[in-house]
Amino acid sequence: MSKNGKVYRSPLFYVGDKYKLYPEISKYFPTSINRFIEPFTGGGSVFLNVRAKEYLLNDIDENVIKIHKYLTRQAQNPALFYDRVFQEITKYNLSHSYIKDVVPQTLKNEWQKTYYAKFNKIGFNELKQNFNKSQQKDILELYLLLIYGFNRMLRFNAKGEYNLPVGNVDFNKNVAVALNDYFLLTKRKRITFSNLDFADFLDNIKFNDDDFLYLDPPYLITFSEYNKLWNTKTEQRLIDYLDVLNDKGLNFAISNVTHYKDKINELFLKWSEQYFIKNIKSNYISYHDNTIKSFSEVLVTNYNPATYSSELQFENNTKITR
Repeated sequence: MSKNGKVYRSPLFYVGDKYKLYPEISKYFPTSINRFIEPFTGGGSVFLNVRAKEYLLNDIDENVIKIHKYLTRQAQNPALFYDRVFQEITKYNLSHSYIKDVVPQTLKNEWQKTYYAKFNKIGFNELKQNFNKSQQKDILELYLLLIYGFNRMLRFNAKGEYNLPVGNVDFNKNVAVALNDYFLLTKRKRITFSNLDFADFLDNIKFNDDDFLYLDPPYLITFSEYNKLWNTKTEQRLIDYLDVLNDKGLNFAISNVTHYKDKINELFLKWSEQYFIKNIKSNYISYHDNTIKSFSEVLVTNYNPATYSSELQFENNTKITR
């Protein structure tokens, strides 16, 4: 977060992104961070806003990490990146409202709420087909599939083919702003990306004083594309690992959804009782059902955030034994 209070958003526009929640959850983060360690980086809106000396970032989704690595390289020459972006946009006749409104008014009149999808469908499908057929995957093409695809998501079938339909979106001002911020911020940060299981990632780290671990894992009781690899067993592995890190004196904070529709994450709730729990006003949305609002999200820390602000009050002020 900048000095003027601006919160930077990742240009991946990731489902479950903490962009809107960052001002709230960051109040409970340590004020001095040596290395910011994130096993479930996702789109990256959290690391973009956190101030630290170094960033160790990981996600098990190789395509997410490939896009991050690609975009951080483009930060060295954004002008060249944009030249190539608009070559691709022109090649596939995709809309680009940030530069020019190319959607005919007749189409807007006929399809008032979905005219971007109608205009971009043919070009998007051609882009998707070319990407899926290519042996050497072009990460820029993958990024554009994300930008123009349904709900700006990444989804692949059993053959490894990108298989989402076109979305009602385009390359707009929000995309350009997010990219420019990403380029500016990542150029200033010392970042190392990894593509590993969370335990393998953490096993490779020798923790130092003032390191801080933030976790936003897939939510056990919700439905999202990135939850496919998550179950009760992996949830248990994660909380067991966090208990070990707590014993080692590493500060961590973890986000999770404890109640969703008629489901309760009893496993996480029971485990969290030994730590500090803060209810968060969540913006969680499942693309399977974005009308459901009956859920509860929490932030759990193994340190007392009141040490950073006398105004903070936690529901559970259990002291941590280390």
